[in-house]
Amino acid sequence: MPAVATGTDLREQILALKKERNAVILAHNYQIGEIQDIADYVGDSLGLAYRASETDADVIAFCGVHFMAETAKIVNPDKTVILPDKDAGCSLEESCPAPDLEAFLKENQDKNYYVIAYINCSAGVKALCDCICTSGNAVKIVEAAPADRPILFVPDQNLGEWVMQQTGRKMDLWQGSCYVHVEFTRDSIQKIKDEYPDAAVVAHPECTTAVRLLADEVCSTEKMITFCRDSPAKNIIVITESGMLHRLQKEAPDKNLIAGPTDRCNCADCKFMKMNTLQKLHDCLLNLSPEVTMEETIRQQAEAPLQRMLELSR
Repeated sequence: MPAVATGTDLREQILALKKERNAVILAHNYQIGEIQDIADYVGDSLGLAYRASETDADVIAFCGVHFMAETAKIVNPDKTVILPDKDAGCSLEESCPAPDLEAFLKENQDKNYYVIAYINCSAGVKALCDCICTSGNAVKIVEAAPADRPILFVPDQNLGEWVMQQTGRKMDLWQGSCYVHVEFTRDSIQKIKDEYPDAAVVAHPECTTAVRLLADEVCSTEKMITFCRDSPAKNIIVITESGMLHRLQKEAPDKNLIAGPTDRCNCADCKFMKMNTLQKLHDCLLNLSPEVTMEETIRQQAEAPLQRMLELSR
């Protein structure tokens, strides 16, 4: 049984374990506020990928979902990478299993696809790709792709559609989506716009086209910070996973930030992101488990397109 830390000292115990393990705590923008507040770095997938590649810590405690911790392991094969909850998955990762992509590429090998994978995918999928991207650099990555090869973009069709609109580059799209972002609808956003007619709207590109058309700005979570800071609007509707509001309220304290509602609820929580808790973070630092591992062949194959992304994004 894991040790149970209770009371007000849980945070202090985590910090003590972090020092003892020479660990770094990385947290995605969608994590609960308590985890964001104790992390060494909070950011989007691109920022976290950079931090993972640059750290001199012996242990990386990755507070996010499984594919993010895998990404940290890919660029840090000699470090211990741990994830507070091993079941913290991702609907986008699940929508594109590596065997399905491999079979598709074999069936269509005559097309000689240049495969670009959104970072929200497994190490096995990354290993099959030419380059990785995030929502923050997807346009740049697609623009840098060879002009003489057709592009297959996996697994997020909504992000892919948005990138096509930005670049004018036609791509074949894998039919995957983030279950959270597709819950936002035009009607749900219009209702809140009617309540706040002067509000600006910022939306993540994983949202559907109908929702993106209502937005004043479509961008990654990291770029949402700049938008909210610089927007002259006092009221800003933020259409992405609810955890983003915690960081935005710190970064833009003078703004009234309104969580984008869905038809189901007033805010959108990712059930996977919210699996991580302070107690689980404590336990994984104590036990160095669950640990993220993978076959070295897969890791090496996945590292090349990931490093290509990092080089193109600098």
